[in-house]
Amino acid sequence: MSTRREVLALASGAALTAAVHPAPAAADGRSDGWVATWAAAPTTVPPGDPLILNGQTVRQVVHASVGGERLRIRLTNEFGATGLRIGEVHVAIRAGDGASTDAVPGTDRRVTFGGRVAATVPAGSPLVSDPVRLSLPPGADLVVSVYLPERTPVTTLAAFAFQDNAIAAGNVTGAVRVTPTGTIGQYLFLSGVSVQGGVGAVVTLGDSITNGANTVTNANHRWPDLLAARFRSARIRLGVANLGVSGNRLLHDPNPPAGSAAEAFAAFFGHSGLRRFDRDVVAQPGATHLVVLLGVNDLGHPGTVAPPGEVVTADDLIWGHRQLIARARLAGLRVYGATILPFKDDTLGFYTVENERKRAALNSWIRTSGEYDAVIDFDAAVRDPADPPRLAARYDSGDHLHPNDAGMAAMAAAVPMRLFRPGPG
Repeated sequence: MSTRREVLALASGAALTAAVHPAPAAADGRSDGWVATWAAAPTTVPPGDPLILNGQTVRQVVHASVGGERLRIRLTNEFGATGLRIGEVHVAIRAGDGASTDAVPGTDRRVTFGGRVAATVPAGSPLVSDPVRLSLPPGADLVVSVYLPERTPVTTLAAFAFQDNAIAAGNVTGAVRVTPTGTIGQYLFLSGVSVQGGVGAVVTLGDSITNGANTVTNANHRWPDLLAARFRSARIRLGVANLGVSGNRLLHDPNPPAGSAAEAFAAFFGHSGLRRFDRDVVAQPGATHLVVLLGVNDLGHPGTVAPPGEVVTADDLIWGHRQLIARARLAGLRVYGATILPFKDDTLGFYTVENERKRAALNSWIRTSGEYDAVIDFDAAVRDPADPPRLAARYDSGDHLHPNDAGMAAMAAAVPMRLFRPGPG
């Protein structure tokens, strides 16, 4: 594992180069509009008994990318079968770092929904708050405290937060400090925070590598977080909305074989990239750019956690990427394709000679077709020069598939800033 100094040095963007196709890119100048500063893609839960909350507060920590003087939150009951009763919600600037859920005194604000303190989120729906006057600095952390006054099964969540969040007894939404009765590494019923004051937002659509798998918990070392830090250093006022979902596929929803161990977790993989695109990309406030990193699970899941009949070809994946490009352009987004990372000899059973051939074919199309507005070559940034199908040892979290914190920083550093500055790229 690399040191924090090494991670931050790589995130500064000084060292790595990437093969990128020139393309003009610019934010649209909506300086007084709402833009996403944080997001999490909601999924449903596996069969069985869900977590039940009753008369409890969930306090969740979110890491803002861009700042603003007013904010809104988005709650979600998109996989609930009945209305979600919300008793009260507060937001505050977080004090401290790591696993702290303390609030900075004097920053607590009550959140309302259409003027109501208590509200019901309809089944299958999100709920967006009224604007909240709170100065949220760029790169700061926000605590969002949600009181659930009645028996509430947790049916909608983001399963892999890589952040410790707290559950506490009673309505303690406005407390500076809560006494946890439990700690969870998930985001419950919370899917977005937007601010007023940015010029646009970059949506990163991906799987576990974008979600932050195998990075240090509570450190915000996901590559989209480190990209947002580079934006702040470069004075680029773009938010970054991380819509990575661990286990996500481009073409297929979760489909664990009957009787397999995957039935206990596959629901967390979320709807396919094509199916969730409108909700997770197009609906992001102020979205101006999209970065797509999807396809490795389409290669690796069939025969492991999905039926062998869902094997895809490189042409299938190219078709899916073309759909994302077309839909992004209809939404007015600049869309950048990211190459699939190497995974030779991974411990999850993804690697085969045939899957490597498909990965190479997909990456070749991403690099050379000219169909994306630009290419971000993550593969080139993290592969082993002596064995290109393999993840470089210094960037390997240990499973030969997911980058470690230094690998995440190398990915962030491989994104050319010129793609996001106003004017020609």
